[in-house]
Amino acid sequence: MKIEMENQLFGIATICMCTVVFYLSLKSYQHKNFDRAILLLLLGGLILRVFISTDMYLHHWDERYHALVAKNLMKNPLKPMLYDLPLLDFDFRDWSRNHIWLHKQPIPLWIMAASLKLFGVNVIALRIPSIFLSLVGVYCTYNIGKILFSRKVGFIASFLSAIHGLILELTSGRIATDHIDVFFLSFITISVYFGLKFASSKKIVFNILCGFFMALAILSKWLPAMIIFPIWFLGMLQFKNFTWKQLSIHFTTLLIINIILVLPWQLYIYYHYPLEAQWESSFNFKHLTEALQGHGKPFYYHFNRMRIIFGEIIYLPILWILYKAISTRRPYKYYLLLIWIFIPYLFFSFAKTKMQGYIIFTAPAFFILTGIFISALPVLLSRLNLSYLKLVVVIAFIGLPIRYSIERLKPFQKKSRHQSWIANLIQLEDKKNSKQVIFNTKYPIEIMFYSDIIAYEALPSNPKLRELYDQGFSIIIDQHQSLPDEVKKLEFVEIVSLHTVQ
Repeated sequence: MKIEMENQLFGIATICMCTVVFYLSLKSYQHKNFDRAILLLLLGGLILRVFISTDMYLHHWDERYHALVAKNLMKNPLKPMLYDLPLLDFDFRDWSRNHIWLHKQPIPLWIMAASLKLFGVNVIALRIPSIFLSLVGVYCTYNIGKILFSRKVGFIASFLSAIHGLILELTSGRIATDHIDVFFLSFITISVYFGLKFASSKKIVFNILCGFFMALAILSKWLPAMIIFPIWFLGMLQFKNFTWKQLSIHFTTLLIINIILVLPWQLYIYYHYPLEAQWESSFNFKHLTEALQGHGKPFYYHFNRMRIIFGEIIYLPILWILYKAISTRRPYKYYLLLIWIFIPYLFFSFAKTKMQGYIIFTAPAFFILTGIFISALPVLLSRLNLSYLKLVVVIAFIGLPIRYSIERLKPFQKKSRHQSWIANLIQLEDKKNSKQVIFNTKYPIEIMFYSDIIAYEALPSNPKLRELYDQGFSIIIDQHQSLPDEVKKLEFVEIVSLHTVQ
């Protein structure tokens, strides 16, 4: 109970600190100290990310799998593995129990592996890259809004990015698709930023960086990163700095950079792990044609979730920007935001498998869209003789995301940030014997991350247990559920109770 109260006090302190920091950021902006304003805004975003990321255990979906593969990549960066040493038969098509693990592209896993190598194998080290990259995304969102529209639009958009509830949960690994989607979102945002810097400045280095981070996005979550191509093109049209011939050359450069950086890994895995690579390729395609793993949702699922993720009145600025795109003489910047939102939304709406994290890389466009709408409110409402509603509308557009953020953070919830069974596991591990295996356990993936013990949820046959024992393995069985009497009678088996607590 004391630990649970400490979590609640930590949450209250976090909300108080962030309130002060964001207020100081706003005051700095109002006094035109823009650098200080954005630094304070990033500090507030960091405080929120540290709070939500300090659950001292791996989350069930999907963080634990990414964590274990990242840990194994420390040994061999070119051989992604879930089970480093599989002792039981496995199906290479089952990404939750197999050996070679190609279920995700490599960049997020490599970066998490580097963080584990640098800071030690622990959950905080695992989450540091997501915390850092999501903050870089906040900064780039500010700059995208500033380049396309105004500093005010960028500031509002970056604030919404800093506090966004779903991004915070993904950053912490609390929900499915976790760090992979944070990396993807961040690389998309960074790439768009450099693309717009190139469009506005004509400095070729920015186009190279745009292509580089686009390639990192592809190597994080594959082909949805292609959304950058139409965004890049519309950015070029917005600033009118290039002839059509120059555009063709620079687009080709962008394409070549991606081919050079992305293709080698695809060829490598098809050569070294052809069965797994072919299966994962077909499995990715099945997301479009089949409702996989219980994630079948109706066509309108993402459009309905839009109001929950970005605020219930988000549809209003969408209608407004559609009008602006039609009525404005040079509407390319509005088209850019609409393309960034609607192509992914339509694509993933037609896909049979649907999860809320799939469209999170559209978030910067929503934040900028909200910033534009809030900035335009005084003129818009005065034309409608509704100027008195300005404060109410602004509060709604800012207040709803804040409410959503608090709901996701759960800062006032009494809960433990620790799992007691992890301490039991550390005591159980024999550092002198690397050949330990535990069966019949509830959390095998977590056990293999926290220790060097091989772990399985299944309980194999007695002959298989004897075979492993004869090979020099220490056999441990977790008694989290009743065991057959013939297993209890085996003299070479150690029966323990880790008392797994979620």
